[in-house]
Amino acid sequence: MIGHHQKVEGSGQLSPDTAAGDDQLATCETVTTRYMHEYGATSEHLGQIAIAQRKFALNNPNAAGYGKPLTMDDYLASRLVAEPLRLYDCCQETDGGCALLITSVERARDLKQKPAVIRAVCQASSRGQEQMTSFYRDDMTSLPEMELAARQVYAQSGLGPDDIDAACLYDAFTSEILVQLEAFGFCGRGEAKDFIADGALEIGGRLPNNTHGGLLSEGYIHGVNNIAEGVRLIRGMSCNQPTGVEHVLVSSGVGVPTGALILGRD
Repeated sequence: MIGHHQKVEGSGQLSPDTAAGDDQLATCETVTTRYMHEYGATSEHLGQIAIAQRKFALNNPNAAGYGKPLTMDDYLASRLVAEPLRLYDCCQETDGGCALLITSVERARDLKQKPAVIRAVCQASSRGQEQMTSFYRDDMTSLPEMELAARQVYAQSGLGPDDIDAACLYDAFTSEILVQLEAFGFCGRGEAKDFIADGALEIGGRLPNNTHGGLLSEGYIHGVNNIAEGVRLIRGMSCNQPTGVEHVLVSSGVGVPTGALILGRD
């Protein structure tokens, strides 16, 4: 992978009216409620994710959250969309687009920009998988399709969680980040709330995540903008660039048959 172009316009936070019939919201609300019950996660933990990504968006002129700081008080005071999910737990509504240019590594080396090499890519579906309505699983606190994606990209690349320097995890809702951190092996089951407690998802943390603001605070381009940010991270061109990034993990949609991607330096 060698290039990207992106445009984001007309963004606004998800509203209760448009969300009311959203199957993905219903699925995520159910999973989040059960996860919080089983593992003791709180609204404050979800707020930490929203705030971390908004901090990144403050440095991104293309982001819907640009120039719009978010505090924990702001987060907790925001209206409920589908309990326990609040306004800032939900992604943007966005008009925009991204273009990704994919070619051979040999061809990419002749072009102007540094290549971001696809080390692994996969699709995954698993038991109890439905389209947005996976309500009938025995365990509602995990994402078996994401765990399968993790196994596949790690096996393809010969890498593991310790080799991943930054991530762009699919973030239609904040709680999806918690479950994905566990699915991709960055922490154990039920431990994601503790993993993020000391700023692990921010610059200088263990796993800077969605350094452009993500779907929550840049814009919702169905996760393609997260791939574009993965490319920028490998090139050292992110507006919130961590140091020493050699491998970036990008994940695909939650609540549907999914996938994952690992990008690396040439």
